[in-house]
Amino acid sequence: MTETPVNNNKSGIKSLWAKIATFFAVLGPGIITLSAGNDAGGVTTYSVCGAHFGYSMLWIAIPLTLGLIVIQEMSNRMGVVTGKGLSGLIREKFGVRITFNIMLGVFLGNLCNAATEFAGIAASLELVGISKYISVPVFASLVWILVLKGNYKTVEKVFLFGCLCFLAYIFTGFLAKPDWKQVATSLVIPQIKLESGYLIMLIGVLGTTIAPWMQFYHQASAAEKGTRPELLNYSRLDAVLGSLAANLVAFFIVITCAAALHNSGQRIDVARDAALALKPLAGDYCFYLFAFGLLMASLLAASVLPLSAAFTVCEGFGWESGVGKRAEEAPEFYIVYSILILFGMGVVLIPNISLIKLMIFSQVVNGLILPFITVFTILLSSDKKIMKQYANTKIFSIFAWLFGIAISLLSITWLVVLFTEILNKRNL
Repeated sequence: MTETPVNNNKSGIKSLWAKIATFFAVLGPGIITLSAGNDAGGVTTYSVCGAHFGYSMLWIAIPLTLGLIVIQEMSNRMGVVTGKGLSGLIREKFGVRITFNIMLGVFLGNLCNAATEFAGIAASLELVGISKYISVPVFASLVWILVLKGNYKTVEKVFLFGCLCFLAYIFTGFLAKPDWKQVATSLVIPQIKLESGYLIMLIGVLGTTIAPWMQFYHQASAAEKGTRPELLNYSRLDAVLGSLAANLVAFFIVITCAAALHNSGQRIDVARDAALALKPLAGDYCFYLFAFGLLMASLLAASVLPLSAAFTVCEGFGWESGVGKRAEEAPEFYIVYSILILFGMGVVLIPNISLIKLMIFSQVVNGLILPFITVFTILLSSDKKIMKQYANTKIFSIFAWLFGIAISLLSITWLVVLFTEILNKRNL
Protein backbone atom coordinates (compact mmCIF):
# COMPACT_ATOMS: atom_id res chain seq x y z
CA MET A 1 0.00 0.00 0.00
CA THR A 2 2.85 2.39 0.71
CA GLU A 3 4.89 1.59 -2.40
CA THR A 4 2.38 2.70 -5.00
CA PRO A 5 2.42 6.44 -4.14
CA VAL A 6 6.23 6.43 -4.16
CA ASN A 7 6.28 4.84 -7.60
CA ASN A 8 3.63 7.28 -8.78
CA ASN A 9 5.71 10.19 -7.48
CA LYS A 10 8.80 8.91 -9.27
CA SER A 11 6.93 8.43 -12.53
CA GLY A 12 5.36 11.86 -12.10
CA ILE A 13 8.79 13.47 -11.63
CA LYS A 14 10.17 11.62 -14.66
CA SER A 15 7.16 12.73 -16.70
CA LEU A 16 7.67 16.34 -15.61
CA TRP A 17 11.36 16.29 -16.53
CA ALA A 18 10.51 14.67 -19.86
CA LYS A 19 8.06 17.48 -20.61
CA ILE A 20 10.63 20.13 -19.65
CA ALA A 21 13.28 18.46 -21.81
CA THR A 22 10.85 18.31 -24.74
CA PHE A 23 10.00 21.98 -24.36
CA PHE A 24 13.66 23.03 -24.40
CA ALA A 25 14.20 20.87 -27.47
CA VAL A 26 11.34 22.67 -29.24
CA LEU A 27 12.26 26.15 -27.91
CA GLY A 28 13.69 28.61 -30.40
CA PRO A 29 11.66 29.99 -33.33
CA GLY A 30 9.18 31.93 -31.20
CA ILE A 31 11.47 33.54 -28.66
CA ILE A 32 14.13 34.37 -31.29
CA THR A 33 11.65 35.95 -33.69
CA LEU A 34 9.88 38.01 -31.05
CA SER A 35 13.15 39.13 -29.41
CA ALA A 36 14.54 40.21 -32.76
CA GLY A 37 11.41 42.34 -33.14
CA ASN A 38 12.86 44.62 -30.46
CA ASP A 39 15.45 45.86 -32.94
CA ALA A 40 17.16 49.26 -33.21
CA GLY A 41 13.97 50.83 -34.57
CA GLY A 42 11.93 49.23 -31.82
CA VAL A 43 14.28 50.39 -29.06
CA THR A 44 14.16 53.90 -30.53
CA THR A 45 10.35 53.91 -30.69
CA TYR A 46 9.93 52.67 -27.12
CA SER A 47 12.59 55.09 -25.84
CA VAL A 48 10.90 58.08 -27.49
CA CYS A 49 7.52 56.84 -26.22
CA GLY A 50 8.71 56.82 -22.60
CA ALA A 51 10.72 60.04 -22.80
CA HIS A 52 7.98 62.08 -24.48
CA PHE A 53 4.80 60.59 -23.05
CA GLY A 54 5.88 59.08 -19.74
CA TYR A 55 3.82 56.15 -18.48
CA SER A 56 0.66 57.19 -20.34
CA MET A 57 0.91 54.48 -23.05
CA LEU A 58 1.66 51.51 -20.81
CA TRP A 59 -1.99 50.40 -21.00
CA ILE A 60 -1.50 49.31 -24.62
CA ALA A 61 0.94 46.60 -23.46
CA ILE A 62 -1.78 44.11 -22.41
CA PRO A 63 -4.03 44.16 -25.54
CA LEU A 64 -0.96 44.38 -27.77
CA THR A 65 0.58 41.31 -26.15
CA LEU A 66 -2.64 39.33 -26.62
CA GLY A 67 -2.81 40.34 -30.28
CA LEU A 68 0.85 39.51 -30.83
CA ILE A 69 0.34 36.05 -29.32
CA VAL A 70 -2.58 35.40 -31.69
CA ILE A 71 -0.67 36.46 -34.82
CA GLN A 72 2.56 34.64 -34.00
CA GLU A 73 0.77 31.49 -32.80
CA MET A 74 -0.86 31.17 -36.22
CA SER A 75 2.48 31.58 -37.99
CA ASN A 76 4.11 29.05 -35.69
CA ARG A 77 1.27 26.54 -36.09
CA MET A 78 1.36 26.74 -39.88
CA GLY A 79 5.14 26.18 -39.89
CA VAL A 80 4.89 23.13 -37.63
CA VAL A 81 1.87 21.53 -39.34
CA THR A 82 2.73 22.16 -43.01
CA GLY A 83 6.53 22.27 -42.86
CA LYS A 84 6.36 25.24 -45.25
CA GLY A 85 7.03 28.96 -44.97
CA LEU A 86 4.38 31.67 -45.33
CA SER A 87 5.38 32.89 -48.79
CA GLY A 88 5.38 29.29 -50.05
CA LEU A 89 1.83 28.76 -48.79
CA ILE A 90 0.69 32.11 -50.25
CA ARG A 91 2.15 31.09 -53.64
CA GLU A 92 0.39 27.71 -53.57
CA LYS A 93 -2.97 29.15 -52.46
CA PHE A 94 -3.14 32.59 -54.12
CA GLY A 95 -0.76 32.41 -57.06
CA VAL A 96 2.61 33.77 -58.16
CA ARG A 97 1.54 37.36 -58.91
CA ILE A 98 0.23 38.09 -55.41
CA THR A 99 3.22 36.31 -53.88
CA PHE A 100 5.66 38.37 -55.93
CA ASN A 101 4.11 41.67 -54.83
CA ILE A 102 4.13 40.63 -51.16
CA MET A 103 7.66 39.28 -51.49
CA LEU A 104 8.87 42.53 -53.07
CA GLY A 105 7.38 44.61 -50.27
CA VAL A 106 8.91 42.45 -47.53
CA PHE A 107 12.29 42.45 -49.30
CA LEU A 108 12.36 46.25 -49.68
CA GLY A 109 11.31 46.75 -46.08
CA ASN A 110 13.98 44.34 -44.85
CA LEU A 111 16.59 45.95 -47.08
CA CYS A 112 16.00 49.31 -45.40
CA ASN A 113 15.72 47.78 -41.93
CA ALA A 114 19.05 46.00 -42.39
CA ALA A 115 20.75 49.39 -42.66
CA THR A 116 19.07 50.65 -39.49
CA GLU A 117 20.23 47.55 -37.57
CA PHE A 118 23.86 48.15 -38.52
CA ALA A 119 23.34 51.80 -37.64
CA GLY A 120 22.24 50.59 -34.21
CA ILE A 121 25.42 48.53 -33.87
CA ALA A 122 27.49 51.55 -34.87
CA ALA A 123 25.66 53.92 -32.50
CA SER A 124 25.92 51.60 -29.49
CA LEU A 125 29.67 51.13 -29.85
CA GLU A 126 30.34 54.79 -30.66
CA LEU A 127 28.98 55.46 -27.17
CA VAL A 128 32.10 53.74 -25.81
CA GLY A 129 34.48 55.26 -28.35
CA ILE A 130 34.61 52.58 -31.09
CA SER A 131 34.36 53.91 -34.64
CA LYS A 132 31.68 52.59 -36.96
CA TYR A 133 34.37 51.93 -39.56
CA ILE A 134 35.68 49.23 -37.21
CA SER A 135 32.52 47.93 -35.51
CA VAL A 136 30.24 47.58 -38.54
CA PRO A 137 32.59 45.57 -40.82
CA VAL A 138 33.63 43.33 -37.91
CA PHE A 139 30.10 42.48 -36.79
CA ALA A 140 28.80 42.21 -40.37
CA SER A 141 31.52 39.64 -41.07
CA LEU A 142 30.72 37.69 -37.90
CA VAL A 143 27.00 37.60 -38.72
CA TRP A 144 27.66 36.50 -42.30
CA ILE A 145 30.13 33.76 -41.28
CA LEU A 146 27.80 32.47 -38.54
CA VAL A 147 24.97 31.79 -40.97
CA LEU A 148 27.13 30.68 -43.90
CA LYS A 149 29.28 28.22 -41.94
CA GLY A 150 27.00 27.20 -39.07
CA ASN A 151 24.20 24.64 -39.11
CA TYR A 152 20.66 25.31 -37.87
CA LYS A 153 21.31 24.13 -34.30
CA THR A 154 24.47 26.23 -33.94
CA VAL A 155 22.83 29.37 -35.31
CA GLU A 156 19.78 28.86 -33.09
CA LYS A 157 21.93 28.48 -29.95
CA VAL A 158 23.78 31.71 -30.72
CA PHE A 159 20.50 33.52 -31.31
CA LEU A 160 19.04 32.18 -28.06
CA PHE A 161 22.07 33.47 -26.18
CA GLY A 162 21.49 36.84 -27.81
CA CYS A 163 17.92 36.80 -26.50
CA LEU A 164 19.22 36.47 -22.92
CA CYS A 165 21.10 39.74 -23.34
CA PHE A 166 17.77 41.60 -23.46
CA LEU A 167 17.70 41.18 -19.68
CA ALA A 168 19.91 44.28 -19.67
CA TYR A 169 16.82 46.41 -20.33
CA ILE A 170 15.01 44.92 -17.35
CA PHE A 171 17.93 45.84 -15.11
CA THR A 172 17.93 49.43 -16.48
CA GLY A 173 14.24 49.68 -15.57
CA PHE A 174 15.00 49.00 -11.90
CA LEU A 175 18.08 51.25 -11.91
CA ALA A 176 15.97 54.14 -13.23
CA LYS A 177 13.81 53.87 -10.05
CA PRO A 178 10.34 54.38 -11.59
CA ASP A 179 7.21 55.18 -9.60
CA TRP A 180 5.88 51.60 -9.47
CA LYS A 181 2.47 52.69 -8.19
CA GLN A 182 2.06 55.00 -11.17
CA VAL A 183 3.36 52.26 -13.47
CA ALA A 184 0.73 49.81 -12.18
CA THR A 185 -2.04 52.39 -12.51
CA SER A 186 -1.04 53.30 -16.08
CA LEU A 187 -0.87 49.63 -17.03
CA VAL A 188 -4.52 48.89 -16.17
CA ILE A 189 -6.21 52.27 -16.70
CA PRO A 190 -6.10 53.55 -20.31
CA GLN A 191 -5.01 57.15 -20.79
CA ILE A 192 -6.10 58.08 -24.30
CA LYS A 193 -5.27 61.59 -25.49
CA LEU A 194 -6.89 62.87 -28.67
CA GLU A 195 -3.72 64.63 -29.77
CA SER A 196 -1.95 63.99 -33.08
CA GLY A 197 1.44 63.43 -31.45
CA TYR A 198 0.03 60.92 -28.98
CA LEU A 199 -1.95 59.04 -31.63
CA ILE A 200 1.02 58.88 -34.01
CA MET A 201 3.22 57.54 -31.23
CA LEU A 202 0.56 54.97 -30.28
CA ILE A 203 0.32 53.71 -33.85
CA GLY A 204 4.12 53.70 -34.09
CA VAL A 205 4.33 51.43 -31.04
CA LEU A 206 1.77 49.07 -32.57
CA GLY A 207 3.59 48.99 -35.91
CA THR A 208 6.95 48.40 -34.26
CA THR A 209 5.66 45.54 -32.12
CA ILE A 210 4.02 43.62 -34.99
CA ALA A 211 6.17 43.75 -38.14
CA PRO A 212 5.39 41.74 -41.31
CA TRP A 213 8.84 40.13 -41.50
CA MET A 214 8.26 38.48 -38.09
CA GLN A 215 5.45 36.31 -39.44
CA PHE A 216 7.59 35.14 -42.37
CA TYR A 217 10.65 34.35 -40.27
CA HIS A 218 8.73 32.70 -37.44
CA GLN A 219 6.91 30.32 -39.77
CA ALA A 220 10.00 29.53 -41.86
CA SER A 221 12.07 28.92 -38.74
CA ALA A 222 9.40 26.67 -37.20
CA ALA A 223 9.22 24.70 -40.46
CA GLU A 224 13.01 24.29 -40.70
CA LYS A 225 13.28 23.18 -37.08
CA GLY A 226 11.09 20.22 -38.00
CA THR A 227 8.96 20.05 -34.85
CA ARG A 228 6.37 17.28 -35.18
CA PRO A 229 2.68 18.33 -35.10
CA GLU A 230 2.06 16.18 -32.03
CA LEU A 231 4.46 18.49 -30.17
CA LEU A 232 2.54 21.58 -31.28
CA ASN A 233 1.57 22.58 -27.74
CA TYR A 234 5.24 22.87 -26.78
CA SER A 235 5.95 24.95 -29.88
CA ARG A 236 2.87 27.06 -29.15
CA LEU A 237 4.25 27.74 -25.66
CA ASP A 238 7.48 28.96 -27.29
CA ALA A 239 5.45 31.50 -29.30
CA VAL A 240 3.50 32.63 -26.23
CA LEU A 241 6.59 33.02 -24.04
CA GLY A 242 8.40 34.82 -26.86
CA SER A 243 5.55 37.33 -27.14
CA LEU A 244 5.45 37.87 -23.38
CA ALA A 245 9.24 38.25 -23.13
CA ALA A 246 9.45 40.66 -26.07
CA ASN A 247 6.73 42.94 -24.73
CA LEU A 248 8.18 42.76 -21.21
CA VAL A 249 11.45 44.14 -22.61
CA ALA A 250 9.55 46.88 -24.47
CA PHE A 251 7.67 47.65 -21.24
CA PHE A 252 10.94 48.15 -19.33
CA ILE A 253 12.45 50.33 -22.07
CA VAL A 254 9.43 52.62 -21.84
CA ILE A 255 9.46 52.87 -18.03
CA THR A 256 13.25 53.42 -17.99
CA CYS A 257 12.98 56.44 -20.27
CA ALA A 258 9.76 57.62 -18.61
CA ALA A 259 11.31 57.54 -15.14
CA ALA A 260 14.66 59.05 -16.05
CA LEU A 261 13.88 61.39 -18.94
CA HIS A 262 10.20 62.39 -19.03
CA ASN A 263 10.02 64.17 -15.68
CA SER A 264 13.22 66.09 -16.44
CA GLY A 265 11.85 67.24 -19.80
CA GLN A 266 14.51 65.46 -21.89
CA ARG A 267 13.67 65.17 -25.59
CA ILE A 268 15.28 62.45 -27.69
CA ASP A 269 15.13 61.33 -31.32
CA VAL A 270 17.01 58.02 -31.35
CA ALA A 271 18.01 55.29 -28.90
CA ARG A 272 21.57 56.64 -28.76
CA ASP A 273 20.21 59.92 -27.36
CA ALA A 274 18.37 57.96 -24.67
CA ALA A 275 21.54 56.20 -23.54
CA LEU A 276 23.46 59.49 -23.36
CA ALA A 277 20.65 61.22 -21.49
CA LEU A 278 20.43 58.36 -18.97
CA LYS A 279 24.07 58.68 -17.92
CA PRO A 280 23.85 61.88 -15.82
CA LEU A 281 20.32 61.11 -14.59
CA ALA A 282 20.42 57.38 -13.80
CA GLY A 283 24.12 56.67 -13.52
CA ASP A 284 26.89 54.86 -15.43
CA TYR A 285 25.48 51.36 -14.90
CA CYS A 286 22.17 52.33 -16.48
CA PHE A 287 24.00 54.00 -19.39
CA TYR A 288 26.21 50.98 -20.12
CA LEU A 289 23.37 48.47 -19.77
CA PHE A 290 21.18 50.50 -22.12
CA ALA A 291 24.01 50.77 -24.67
CA PHE A 292 24.70 47.03 -24.37
CA GLY A 293 21.00 46.28 -24.89
CA LEU A 294 21.00 48.43 -28.03
CA LEU A 295 24.05 46.57 -29.36
CA MET A 296 22.55 43.11 -28.77
CA ALA A 297 19.13 44.16 -30.11
CA SER A 298 20.72 45.49 -33.29
CA LEU A 299 23.04 42.51 -33.66
CA LEU A 300 20.27 39.93 -33.29
CA ALA A 301 18.01 41.77 -35.74
CA ALA A 302 20.92 42.27 -38.18
CA SER A 303 21.18 38.47 -38.25
CA VAL A 304 17.49 37.59 -38.35
CA LEU A 305 16.09 40.26 -40.72
CA PRO A 306 18.26 39.25 -43.71
CA LEU A 307 17.35 35.62 -43.02
CA SER A 308 13.68 36.55 -43.09
CA ALA A 309 14.12 38.20 -46.49
CA ALA A 310 16.06 35.20 -47.82
CA PHE A 311 13.35 32.78 -46.66
CA THR A 312 10.60 34.97 -48.15
CA VAL A 313 12.23 35.37 -51.57
CA CYS A 314 13.34 31.76 -51.97
CA GLU A 315 10.03 30.26 -50.85
CA GLY A 316 8.17 32.69 -53.11
CA PHE A 317 10.15 31.50 -56.14
CA GLY A 318 10.23 27.86 -55.05
CA TRP A 319 14.01 27.85 -54.51
CA GLU A 320 15.81 25.82 -51.88
CA SER A 321 16.18 27.64 -48.57
CA GLY A 322 17.31 27.05 -45.02
CA VAL A 323 20.19 27.67 -42.64
CA GLY A 324 20.71 23.91 -42.47
CA LYS A 325 21.56 23.72 -46.18
CA ARG A 326 25.05 24.28 -47.61
CA ALA A 327 25.74 27.18 -49.97
CA GLU A 328 25.91 24.86 -52.98
CA GLU A 329 22.53 23.36 -52.05
CA ALA A 330 20.73 26.71 -51.68
CA PRO A 331 22.83 29.32 -53.55
CA GLU A 332 19.97 31.79 -54.00
CA PHE A 333 19.22 31.73 -50.28
CA TYR A 334 22.75 32.74 -49.34
CA ILE A 335 23.00 35.27 -52.20
CA VAL A 336 19.91 37.13 -50.95
CA TYR A 337 21.20 36.96 -47.38
CA SER A 338 24.60 38.34 -48.44
CA ILE A 339 23.02 41.16 -50.45
CA LEU A 340 21.16 42.43 -47.38
CA ILE A 341 24.25 42.20 -45.17
CA LEU A 342 26.39 44.07 -47.70
CA PHE A 343 23.72 46.70 -48.34
CA GLY A 344 23.13 47.34 -44.65
CA MET A 345 26.85 47.61 -43.92
CA GLY A 346 27.60 49.72 -47.00
CA VAL A 347 24.90 52.31 -46.34
CA VAL A 348 25.96 52.86 -42.72
CA LEU A 349 29.61 53.35 -43.73
CA ILE A 350 28.76 56.27 -46.04
CA PRO A 351 30.19 59.39 -44.34
CA ASN A 352 27.61 61.73 -42.77
CA ILE A 353 24.71 59.54 -43.93
CA SER A 354 21.27 60.22 -42.49
CA LEU A 355 19.03 57.17 -42.27
CA ILE A 356 15.84 59.04 -41.38
CA LYS A 357 14.35 58.83 -44.88
CA LEU A 358 15.32 55.16 -45.15
CA MET A 359 13.66 54.42 -41.80
CA ILE A 360 10.48 56.26 -42.83
CA PHE A 361 10.39 54.38 -46.15
CA SER A 362 10.73 51.01 -44.40
CA GLN A 363 7.91 51.92 -41.99
CA VAL A 364 5.69 52.97 -44.92
CA VAL A 365 6.34 49.64 -46.64
CA ASN A 366 5.59 47.74 -43.42
CA GLY A 367 2.42 49.77 -42.91
CA LEU A 368 1.25 49.01 -46.45
CA ILE A 369 1.79 45.26 -46.41
CA LEU A 370 0.96 44.43 -42.76
CA PRO A 371 -2.85 44.33 -43.31
CA PHE A 372 -2.42 41.99 -46.30
CA ILE A 373 -0.01 39.67 -44.46
CA THR A 374 -2.39 39.51 -41.51
CA VAL A 375 -5.32 38.61 -43.78
CA PHE A 376 -3.31 35.91 -45.57
CA THR A 377 -2.16 34.48 -42.24
CA ILE A 378 -5.73 34.22 -40.92
CA LEU A 379 -7.10 32.75 -44.17
CA LEU A 380 -4.37 30.14 -44.46
CA SER A 381 -4.44 29.08 -40.82
CA SER A 382 -8.26 28.72 -41.04
CA ASP A 383 -8.10 26.55 -44.19
CA LYS A 384 -8.93 22.96 -43.19
CA LYS A 385 -7.51 21.59 -46.46
CA ILE A 386 -4.12 22.98 -45.45
CA MET A 387 -4.26 22.75 -41.66
CA LYS A 388 -6.67 19.78 -41.26
CA GLN A 389 -7.57 19.34 -37.56
CA TYR A 390 -5.11 22.08 -36.62
CA ALA A 391 -7.10 24.85 -38.38
CA ASN A 392 -8.35 27.86 -36.39
CA THR A 393 -11.42 27.29 -34.26
CA LYS A 394 -14.41 29.59 -34.79
CA ILE A 395 -13.74 31.53 -31.58
CA PHE A 396 -10.05 31.89 -32.39
CA SER A 397 -10.89 33.05 -35.94
CA ILE A 398 -13.30 35.70 -34.63
CA PHE A 399 -10.67 37.10 -32.27
CA ALA A 400 -8.02 36.97 -35.00
CA TRP A 401 -10.25 38.81 -37.49
CA LEU A 402 -11.15 41.48 -34.93
CA PHE A 403 -7.49 42.05 -34.17
CA GLY A 404 -6.59 41.92 -37.87
CA ILE A 405 -9.19 44.58 -38.69
CA ALA A 406 -7.99 46.74 -35.80
CA ILE A 407 -4.32 46.71 -36.82
CA SER A 408 -5.29 47.22 -40.47
CA LEU A 409 -7.30 50.33 -39.58
CA LEU A 410 -4.47 51.62 -37.38
CA SER A 411 -1.94 50.95 -40.11
CA ILE A 412 -4.02 52.85 -42.66
CA THR A 413 -4.57 55.69 -40.18
CA TRP A 414 -0.83 55.92 -39.54
CA LEU A 415 -0.09 56.08 -43.27
CA VAL A 416 -2.68 58.84 -43.79
CA VAL A 417 -1.26 60.88 -40.89
CA LEU A 418 2.31 60.34 -42.10
CA PHE A 419 1.58 61.47 -45.67
CA THR A 420 -0.43 64.44 -44.37
CA GLU A 421 2.53 65.56 -42.25
CA ILE A 422 4.91 65.20 -45.20
CA LEU A 423 2.63 67.27 -47.43
CA ASN A 424 2.22 69.93 -44.75
CA LYS A 425 5.99 70.22 -44.34
CA ARG A 426 6.43 70.65 -48.09
CA ASN A 427 3.82 73.42 -48.16
CA LEU A 428 5.53 75.39 -45.38
